[in-house]
Amino acid sequence: MAALWRTRNGRGGMILFGVVVLAALVLPFFLPDYRVQQFPRSEAPTWAHLFGTDELGRDILSRVAQGARISLMVATGAVLVAATIGAGVGMAAGFAGGWIDALLMRLVDAAMAIPRLFVLLLVLAVLDHIPLPLLMVLLGATGWFGTSRLVRAEVLRLRGEGFVAAARALGAGRRRIIFRHLVPNAAGPLIVAATLSVADVLLLEAGLSFLGLGVPIPMPSWGAMIQSGMAFRSTAPWICLFPGLAIVITVLAVNLIGDGLRQSLTPERA
Repeated sequence: MAALWRTRNGRGGMILFGVVVLAALVLPFFLPDYRVQQFPRSEAPTWAHLFGTDELGRDILSRVAQGARISLMVATGAVLVAATIGAGVGMAAGFAGGWIDALLMRLVDAAMAIPRLFVLLLVLAVLDHIPLPLLMVLLGATGWFGTSRLVRAEVLRLRGEGFVAAARALGAGRRRIIFRHLVPNAAGPLIVAATLSVADVLLLEAGLSFLGLGVPIPMPSWGAMIQSGMAFRSTAPWICLFPGLAIVITVLAVNLIGDGLRQSLTPERA
C-alpha cells in the first residue's frame, strides 16, 4: 500500500476509488429507499435530491450508491473466480510442462478464439432469470484465459531461477516449490492483471445490464439506469448522466490503481 501510494497514479486512483467505496457503504443508510417511488417524477437536481429523481420518482443518488455496491460486488467476485481458475491452470501448465502444458494452452487458445461477449449473451439470453452469484461465476468463468497465459509465462521464467534449483537440490517437493517459491513470486503480475480486470468486468456488467441481461431487476445497476434514462435524455438528461459518470469515475480509479501497482510491484525473490 505504501509503495502504491508513492506513485502518482496509484495515489489518485486510491483517492477516487475510496470515494466510490465510501459512497457505496455509507450513503444508502442516509438516503431514501432506492425502491420507493415517492417523489416527483423526473425532477431536476435540487438540494433535496442532489442527482434528481428518475422517471418513476426514485432518488437517483440513492440508486447510484446502491448500484455501486452491486457493481463492485459483481466485479470483485468475478475477478476472484477468474484469478483463481487462471492462476491454477497457468501454474499447472508452466510447472508441469510437456504435453500437459501443450494441452492446456491449446484449450486456452481455442477458448480465446470465441468472443467472450458472444458466449455471455448466448448463455444469459437462454436463462430467464439469473441470480447475482451465478452472474459472478459466469463473468469469472469466461475471463480467466489471459490470466492463465500470464501466470504460465511467469512460472516458466521462475522455474529456471537459481532459488528454484536450490530448493530442488535441498529436497523440496513439488508442493513446497509451488506454494513457497513460485506462487509468491508470481503474485505481483497476477495482482496487477486482476486489478485491471475489475475495470473490464465493470464495463461488461454495465453493458449486459444496459441490454437487460445483467443484474436482475429490481436491483439497481448503472447500465440499466442508463438504459432506462435514454428515453428521457433530452428532457431529463440527469437520469442517465449520473450513472454514466459513476462508471467513468470507477473505471478510471481502478485503471489508475492498476497502473500504480504495475509501477510499484516487482516479483519478490525468495
